[in-house]
This record gives sequence, C-alpha cells and structure tokens, in this order.
Amino acid sequence: MLVGLLSDTHGLLRTEVLAAFAGVDLILHAGDVGNLAILQSLSALAPTQAVYGNVDPRNGPLAAAIELQLESVRVHVSHGHETGSPTPATLAVRYDADVIVFGHTHRAVIQQVGSTQVINPGAAGPARFRLEPSVALLTLPAREARIVSL
Repeated sequence: MLVGLLSDTHGLLRTEVLAAFAGVDLILHAGDVGNLAILQSLSALAPTQAVYGNVDPRNGPLAAAIELQLESVRVHVSHGHETGSPTPATLAVRYDADVIVFGHTHRAVIQQVGSTQVINPGAAGPARFRLEPSVALLTLPAREARIVSL
C-alpha cells in the first residue's frame, strides 16, 4: 500500500503534489489545510483523510486526530501543535502507534524513535521559513518512507 502524506498546505495545493501522489492508495493530511477544497481535489486521486491544524477551525469537519490500522501497521495522524513544539521524541512518548504523522513545524523529517517511525512530510503549501516545500510517500507494511521535494 502506498500512502501520500502532506501537511501545512495553508490553502495552496501545488500541482507538484498531484504529480507526486499519482498512484497512491490513500492520502493523509496532517493539518493546516487552509481550504477544504484542497481535500476535494486530493480525493479525486485517492481516498483522503485529514486532521485540523492550528489555522483550521476546530468545530469543522476535520478531526483532532486519526487512528488507523493499515496493512497491520498502527498509524496516528495529528498536526502536532497539541504538544506545543512537536518533536519526534515527544510525539513517540505521547502516542502509541507504529507510525506517527505530524506537521506544524514545516520541517520534513523521518526519524525512528524506538520502534516508532515518526514522519513530518514538511509543508506542501506556501514556502515559508526558508524551507523547501515537500510531501512524503509511505509504503506499508514495509514502513519505507521518503520525502519528495516539490
């Protein structure tokens, strides 16, 4: 199973995201969507689930967190802002999952913390903080992840 991971679109869906996600089986958005039309566009590629981030309304259609079992792998998705300044270590302590996907920091990272793989796909929306926009691809059940620069 190939899963497309993204976060921090902040209302901008780059055409490069659509190209990077060609052929994915599922898309998970880790918050700061910015405009629900983005999720509709992503849903044209593959089933899409999203959580809210600190710029999204908490009382809208997005969940605070998503817990999934995919190919026998337990996956947790949240924006990360609920921990203050999220790091792979703090998220691995807080959430019991095989794979944790988060956003908020705009910094792409794939880090193993004990038996937990923690992934921030980076920010897919407007370039900020001198960081290159990116997404991630996750292959399950192998738990092989890679960052894709946009």
